[in-house]
Amino acid sequence: MMNVKSTLQQELEALSAARYPLHMPGHKRRQPPAQGLDCYAWDMTEIDGADDLHDADGILAAAMARTAALYGARRCWYLVGGSTVGLLAGIRALAPFGSTVIAARNCHKAVYHALELGRLTAHWLTPPVDAQFGVYGSVRPADVAAALDAAPEARCVILTSPTYEGVLSDIASIVQLCHARGVPVLVDEAHGAHYLPFAAQYGWQGGAVQAGADLVVQSAHKTLPSLTQTAFLQLNGDLADPAEVERQLDVFETSSPSYPLLVSLDGCTRWLAEQGPQAFAAWRSRLTVFDEAARKFKNIKVLCYGSDAPHPDFFAYDSGKILLQIGAAGAAYLRRNGFEPEMVCGPNVLAMTSPSDDADALERLADVLNAWDETATPPAAPAHILPAPGAARCTIGEALLRPAHTVPLRDAVGQTAAEYLWAYPPGVPLVAPGETITAELTAACAELAQAGTRVRHTGGSDTEAILVLR
Repeated sequence: MMNVKSTLQQELEALSAARYPLHMPGHKRRQPPAQGLDCYAWDMTEIDGADDLHDADGILAAAMARTAALYGARRCWYLVGGSTVGLLAGIRALAPFGSTVIAARNCHKAVYHALELGRLTAHWLTPPVDAQFGVYGSVRPADVAAALDAAPEARCVILTSPTYEGVLSDIASIVQLCHARGVPVLVDEAHGAHYLPFAAQYGWQGGAVQAGADLVVQSAHKTLPSLTQTAFLQLNGDLADPAEVERQLDVFETSSPSYPLLVSLDGCTRWLAEQGPQAFAAWRSRLTVFDEAARKFKNIKVLCYGSDAPHPDFFAYDSGKILLQIGAAGAAYLRRNGFEPEMVCGPNVLAMTSPSDDADALERLADVLNAWDETATPPAAPAHILPAPGAARCTIGEALLRPAHTVPLRDAVGQTAAEYLWAYPPGVPLVAPGETITAELTAACAELAQAGTRVRHTGGSDTEAILVLR
């Protein structure tokens, strides 16, 4: 990731060399767990001098303060359980057990699990669906204001921006109207850890930290050079209690956090501070070259690239995401030519970029796509892959405690779901427990199956059945 060692790594190496370990971990920093896994040499536990992630006042506190300063946040917590643990802890810190929240329907499944565990009642904000690509558009500030009017008891507003496909909402305007009513905003920015202050000059504006969101969850590993499972939880303002956030992190996150993962986050921070502007400028240049190449495609649609038509339901779009409408056959062609896409869902195939891509990676991608474009028949535009949610008859938590049985999906219209259905990725539920099953949902499942996309059923039913309440 970087040629120089991070400050945290240097401190852990010094600790490792100072004393013989009569403590965990069992490899004793002498037995490699696997060939090439060299970080075992400074894999620590919470000994004297190594600090404690759950009560940090030493080297970990200093590392997290460096990251907070880089992002312009009041406080930052390192997460070794991915953005998932940040969402679980953040929502629980803002919304007491049994309370009400306002949440965007296109939130990740981790948000739904937080609602489930907290027995929360959700007032959904369902963004408009883009007709060309079948993805959710932006959450509109007017819809948030209307939801606050309808649910004045709501303890927080939960949004995802950017989405998995790269759609951003007007977080600054939403934060302003929520704060006018004293309601905190939590933003799942798992796919937007690259929205730093310095990134704005290279085209990445609209980050949730700069917009003043109270809690912002970011997966450093998704778009930045950090190890898988690493994330940040950023805090702004005074509407979120940092002590309560820490208490909930103590509940949901492991009490034995991985020091190699913590070093990865500190090293990522230092890389961003020292090399970020140069790397982001090069990233922007690569994306500009790809945009020019995409203008020559005749059959392939690329969201917000090339000659793609305007999308009136998007506030803004993260150009680091390249959403291709080439279907499963196009994805297979990419694999045969040396590229593995992030996602295949219906006709859409997602290619994720980052500041760490090879200098010629997107040029090579454009060449492969150009060859596919010469002979490919474009897939049909998605018609039903994002069904509007059915009416909620009870909360998610209540539905999961009630008796249920399995019925064929085709016969389930009008009944109440007792399980989640979703395509993963992106992990946004098509239906949640407690919601009415609609004909639109069954059509969506059929269309996704026909396109080769597997719909996951969490309650144990097979792909042509669904668990419903008795």
